[in-house]
Amino acid sequence: MKKEWSAIDRVFPLMSAIGRASLAIDIQDSHSGNLAMRIKDENGKERMAITATGSQKGALEPEQICIPSIEEPDFGYYKSSSETDIHAAILSIPGVNASMHAHTKELTIATLDDAEKPSQPDDFVPIDPLGFYHLQGRVKVDWFPVPSGSPEIAERIPARLKDHPLAVIQGHGAFARGKNLKEAFFLLSVANNSGCIINLARRIKLDVETLRQKILAEPNASFSYPPAEYGIEADERCDFPNEDEMIREFQKAGERIFQSRLSPFHTGSISARGVKTLFYAEKASCPKDLPGPLLELSLASEKNQDKELAIHRAIYKESNFQTVMHCYVPEAEVLSHHNLPGQAVPVDRIVPVDAEGSFLYLVIPILPPKFEIENLIRLLHDYKVVVVRGGGVWAVGSQSISEVLHHPSSVREICLYRISAIERGLDLSQMEPKKAKKW
Repeated sequence: MKKEWSAIDRVFPLMSAIGRASLAIDIQDSHSGNLAMRIKDENGKERMAITATGSQKGALEPEQICIPSIEEPDFGYYKSSSETDIHAAILSIPGVNASMHAHTKELTIATLDDAEKPSQPDDFVPIDPLGFYHLQGRVKVDWFPVPSGSPEIAERIPARLKDHPLAVIQGHGAFARGKNLKEAFFLLSVANNSGCIINLARRIKLDVETLRQKILAEPNASFSYPPAEYGIEADERCDFPNEDEMIREFQKAGERIFQSRLSPFHTGSISARGVKTLFYAEKASCPKDLPGPLLELSLASEKNQDKELAIHRAIYKESNFQTVMHCYVPEAEVLSHHNLPGQAVPVDRIVPVDAEGSFLYLVIPILPPKFEIENLIRLLHDYKVVVVRGGGVWAVGSQSISEVLHHPSSVREICLYRISAIERGLDLSQMEPKKAKKW
């Protein structure tokens, strides 16, 4: 037992942090889902660390982590999850070191249908850049007569995950695999965010299926640029360990981005201008105890630089702004595709219909996916925040990270009110400030 507890001590902090984070963004209920990862015991033997059946992932205890064999059927002895055999099969896929199952409520809602069963549900096709690229364009959705722990699931879901990072069980959530547990959680977070965007789009009667076909036909034209692949190295890296105040500002903003669902786990970016360098968080959305790298980089452009970083550098080069933030706000993505009555093309602005939003912003401009960087910078000078269709929300600040955070946070709230007004059939032209019509 001593050896098992030593192994559990090594994995508990990570499993506990991801369990809390998954509950915070509502992809689990109090007891749902499970987390699993490869681990070597003291004898060098490959085993599996997996959460016990009935454990609260948001309040996990060390004794609720089991260490059964991956290859031998001793799961029952350890009281591990009823889906342990599924996780064992997933972990047997070459290159896979972790797996996670979550109820992913928004994704589950988005993939429901009323077709007569048995049936093969339609694939899930995201309409946002994070979901489309990280989930490889489409995700298989499977219906099972017994949707939890059945032999059919144990056979089909690992087979799906050999060729794809995520698989959906209709009415029961999703399984994801990764090179580590954070990558599996990242994929589930991105997938659930994509489900949220589809659900919001349906609420305001967007033609989701036509939009999906357009994106599948021309993804490059539909999105600004593919997001960088998810990296698993250097999350603990900090290039400015002595800048305590700066680190705290990045951490506070990262936690708020995650908690407020301004961008899925480990997506988006934040930067602050230094004298000759910029301080940069390339995984902006970071819950407590799950940090991303904090880098100090040159302000100057570099060859073959990451597209996201290139935009931060371009903004600083052509302005006096001190901070820049990029988030993938789902409500803003949906409204960027909205057509006003009688118009054939999507809107080019978001007009607040709430009191605080109208006080803060006359309008919020929307750029097309393939925008000119000069146009983005010009609009940021005028409005401080810009929505890019298929490209997220860009914002700037003149002083602090806290200041720039206010913009995507306000945008989300503004969009929530506007989406609800559209859903209720209210006349937006009567609700918008008259001065906004002169924009």
